Amino acid sequence: MRDIQQQSEPVILRKLAHLLGTEVKNNRLDIPAEYGSGYCSGFVFNAHIRMFVFHYELNENVVVDNEGKDAVPMLLFKFQHIIPDIGLSPAEKQQVMPSVLITTSSLHTDTAVPIHSNKATINIEVDPNYLRGLFDNSVQSPVLQSLLQNTQPLLFEQMVQPSLQKIVDEMLAAGVEDTFKLFFLRIKAEELICRLLMELEKRDEQQLYALNGRDVAMMYKVKEQLLAQLDTPPVIKELALSAGMSPTKLKRLFKQIFGDSIFSYYQAFRMREAAILLKDEKLSVSDVGYQLGFTNLSHFSRVFQEHMGMKPKQYSRS
Repeated sequence: MRDIQQQSEPVILRKLAHLLGTEVKNNRLDIPAEYGSGYCSGFVFNAHIRMFVFHYELNENVVVDNEGKDAVPMLLFKFQHIIPDIGLSPAEKQQVMPSVLITTSSLHTDTAVPIHSNKATINIEVDPNYLRGLFDNSVQSPVLQSLLQNTQPLLFEQMVQPSLQKIVDEMLAAGVEDTFKLFFLRIKAEELICRLLMELEKRDEQQLYALNGRDVAMMYKVKEQLLAQLDTPPVIKELALSAGMSPTKLKRLFKQIFGDSIFSYYQAFRMREAAILLKDEKLSVSDVGYQLGFTNLSHFSRVFQEHMGMKPKQYSRS
């Protein structure tokens, strides 16, 4: 049994344990109290797929050597804000949205992995050749084809819907016997990936553009600007100037990464904030509308209903 556990333990987890003066037990590393709190766990299911769960807070950052490349470069599925973030205030937790970053190997092949002092993520790494063998290649969208070819530096962000969150909750819940644990977790990991690929298949981009670190950083800067000013509709020219690129490139890359136009993405988060203010903060419909920059409350009501399926007053009472 111990031999099986060692085979399923990622090497990088053992390296981190060595740095912290502890050991990995049952695929889990508990952070020693003198270094922080929380845990890391890792599972090598087979040569094609592995998973890490990071849920810890360290007193300071550490760097783990990750030398030794995979025979086949892996795709990374990084789930963020899907388990409770350690160290975030209640207000910060309310603002974050569960999401998944899906990247080709070109964007995450570092030989030194920074272990940041605060982390709450689930990483699943998968061999794209393995995925390609699981379904019909002839019906893939350009987005899915480009991802599985794994030759261009690409990144996609996908919001986590309740169906995905349910799978994660099942995965993290205790109760599965050790005999079935690896089998159970692998099935759940593959189910998450399958559902994400099904969502990516729906994206309508016909041509994808290779990304670089600066492009990605600028798109996330634009995203932060949008979400920091939900009472002010975005002005494309101003955002493009801030990002140092043309409006055409800005719109193209934003939609490629986030799967939606800048304004639609902004409006969706604006309505999410409206829902929080109505339900959790108990504000009136007029107060919420005006706080989010609407001068016409009838317009606010129509937009809210389009996104939430009911009028704001109904939602506040539901």
